[in-house]
Amino acid sequence: MRAIVIASFGGPEVLQLRDVPKPVPSRGEVLVRVRATAINRADIFQRMGAYPPPADAPQDIPGLEFAGEVEALGEHVAASGDAAVGDRVAGLAGGGTYAEYLVVPARTLTKIPDGLSFTDAAALPEAFITAYDAMVSQAHLAAGEVALVHAVGSGVGTAAVQIIRAVGAQSIGTSRTEDKLGRARELGLDHGVLTPDRKFADKVLSLTGGRGVDVVLDLVGGAYIAEDLACIAPRGRIAVVSVAGGALAEVPLGILMRRRATIFGTVLRARPLEEKIAACRVFTQHLMPLVARGVLKASVDRILPLAQAAEAHDYVGKDTSFGKVVLEI
Repeated sequence: MRAIVIASFGGPEVLQLRDVPKPVPSRGEVLVRVRATAINRADIFQRMGAYPPPADAPQDIPGLEFAGEVEALGEHVAASGDAAVGDRVAGLAGGGTYAEYLVVPARTLTKIPDGLSFTDAAALPEAFITAYDAMVSQAHLAAGEVALVHAVGSGVGTAAVQIIRAVGAQSIGTSRTEDKLGRARELGLDHGVLTPDRKFADKVLSLTGGRGVDVVLDLVGGAYIAEDLACIAPRGRIAVVSVAGGALAEVPLGILMRRRATIFGTVLRARPLEEKIAACRVFTQHLMPLVARGVLKASVDRILPLAQAAEAHDYVGKDTSFGKVVLEI
């Protein structure tokens, strides 16, 4: 089969299209004919040697999400009813989705609604599962609350805005460009805040009448953490999902204590299999019906063929994309 391989750590040019052995499903697994996958920041960090994949995932083929068709079943899958040959499915993987074929546990799959394209379906799992898991499952975002989303033009950011609206909460998003804020408003963003200087707390407090926000989805980290605390509401929750802006932060503990706030970190890739299965089932039960009804939708910036993975990485690395960049296979 054809796959994109990380020939060595470095820039986008290290991504090479090669012929590699086709995987074989074992007990509880399925073989998926991948039709599309999407680019994530984790893929870029892996390519650079800064984010190694789990031990049970392909070590030199990047990719965390996919959409395609079930081609073969491993032992016991047919009896379990988790998947059947021919099913149109999407899901998460520890790695290896930049390829024509992929082996994944059958219980991590979600079926693609009729009428939804493979390219749109491939842009859903990582962004929507990450956003829902952090904001709703862990931070308990509820109707009537206010959520702050950083990097609102990212894949997770665009998913978060839609989930916040579906929950019945209000959204405030940050971005370094007015263009991304405008496009996020089309997805339901209530208020946008420009952050050319990485400062946003005063504006957020003004938008909330001085109260602050109940939940922060922090996709930046670094200096943003202190600003998060400066505009957090009493008993507010800050979910740190990415440290693209820096892995170290100064935390004003006095504010943390006075506001009785909570800061927690979360990842998907490194979780045990059973936790990943649980997150994927929440996606299937709570989010995919909304996708089928058109309440939630993928935000796809650009679609490129698998052979142009290096170009896709270069484009995403420039921070000009809005939503997801998809590779069609």
